[in-house]
Amino acid sequence: MINKDPKHKHTYDAQGRMTCCTQEEKIYSKAGASSLLKEGHSHDDGHDHDHEEGDGHDHSGGSQTTLQMFLPAIISLILLFAAIALDNWFPQSWFTGWVRIVWYAITYLPVGLPVIKEAVESIGKGEIFSEFLLMTIATIGAFAIGEYPEGVAVMLFYAVGEVFQTMAVKRAKANIKSLLDQRPDEVTILENNQAKTIKAADAKIGDIIQLKSGEKLGLDGELISETASFNTAALTGESKPDTKAKGETVLAGMINLNTVAQIKVTTAYTDSKLSKILEMVQNATAQKAPTELFIRKFAKIYTPIVVALAILICVLPMLFVDNYVFRDWLYRALVFLVISCPCALVISIPLGYFGGIGAASKNGILFKGSNFLDVIANIQNVVMDKTGTMTEGVFKVQEVVIKPEFNKDEILQMVNALESQSTHPVATAIHDFVGNINTEIKLNAVEEIAGHGLKAEVNGKELLVGNFKLMDKFSIKYDIDPASIVYTLIAIAYEKKFAGYLTIADSIKEDAQEAVDKLHSMNVKTTMLSGDKSNVVKFVADKLGIDNALAIYCQKIK
Repeated sequence: MINKDPKHKHTYDAQGRMTCCTQEEKIYSKAGASSLLKEGHSHDDGHDHDHEEGDGHDHSGGSQTTLQMFLPAIISLILLFAAIALDNWFPQSWFTGWVRIVWYAITYLPVGLPVIKEAVESIGKGEIFSEFLLMTIATIGAFAIGEYPEGVAVMLFYAVGEVFQTMAVKRAKANIKSLLDQRPDEVTILENNQAKTIKAADAKIGDIIQLKSGEKLGLDGELISETASFNTAALTGESKPDTKAKGETVLAGMINLNTVAQIKVTTAYTDSKLSKILEMVQNATAQKAPTELFIRKFAKIYTPIVVALAILICVLPMLFVDNYVFRDWLYRALVFLVISCPCALVISIPLGYFGGIGAASKNGILFKGSNFLDVIANIQNVVMDKTGTMTEGVFKVQEVVIKPEFNKDEILQMVNALESQSTHPVATAIHDFVGNINTEIKLNAVEEIAGHGLKAEVNGKELLVGNFKLMDKFSIKYDIDPASIVYTLIAIAYEKKFAGYLTIADSIKEDAQEAVDKLHSMNVKTTMLSGDKSNVVKFVADKLGIDNALAIYCQKIK
């Protein structure tokens, strides 16, 4: 293909097919989604994908409002209705001859001029037989034989169809972005011990990020604070918060749960694990389905044939038909051009796939490429995450076991009061279960023992709340096997005696069982992966009847 614009560089895929200067790219560019058409790499890989002004690509619609996109069509529609009214319903003596022609020409320009411009640019780039040329020939031909309303109407419908296509791509892009982009736009770094907020993309390797409680980490790094607890569910599926120690790796997308933490950046913004996930799905449309690949090849052969047949429809009857009238056969040829225009076929197929990816994203489903939309029809195995997919992703108290010699309500009130000193999600779950804190309970000598739990004095007696390592540390004897309990255990000791325990876990979603049953009814095997501990994963799988379950502790592998 000839490229007459020295500022524009054609792009090609691995098979040598041109990936720029197409109708598909134009639609995506108008929607501000041209990055989703890049094949094999993204804008983050260091290559220059920017088009200079005048490269023949229409980027003006990326930030246009719906009204701005429809405005040319609205203007043409109003003028067309007025012209039809003056032609048929309210005839005026002045609306004849050149006045009528000029009126229809002005009506045609808002919707026709952009298409004519695209046709000329396509010819300049060597792509002669484009859908733009077919629409231009058909509508200008209609003007040539005096069918002005039809010429305007055909181009008007085409323009409105393009706007709807652009809006569909915009919606799909928004759905994908809202589901995927877990990265914060800004981060707070320490510069000469002073907090400074910068764009996350501008952070450099070696910078120190200050992460407050509840904030999401923007880049991968190394924890330099002594300890910090993170919600990692978005990345690893861990239902239980992950407590990291100094020197351990923390990943972009993790949420800091308690005190202010400091992280040293070890990976560039574009190379973080979360960025790689984003890049993979943003490039999903590059993995074309067989139907898309076929339609592209088909259009290159089909369009010239349509033009040739239209010419034959116009001139060939001259040899066989008595009373041949050129105007009548030209009209029929133009009708054939309009109804045979491949634009709907060429655009609707990729747009349908991209719309499918966007609609799936809106419902929390990610497809790595449009080719997988075809594959899903013959799916035999479904692999799913646990946290947030089969479970709610929120901690709740599942069971309370208190020894009979203790007052259950009194023990729970004391535990609730003590846990109120912590920002850990387990403390939140206990508070949600027990209710309001009893302000009459006075806590003294409150102490947090890292990796174990909390210790305090209530009414001059020692209260311990934490894991069973805390019980061992203070030589509290207990008569249960913690390993036999599936859920997260919170052990309680009061007056140097084991008082009982609470189990806390993620709740299974109400519709999870129905979903698994439906898959089994279609002879689809189910597999669940989770970063949670193996006995929790097995318990959920057994309860739902899932065929296979794997606990994967390595975050990178998961």
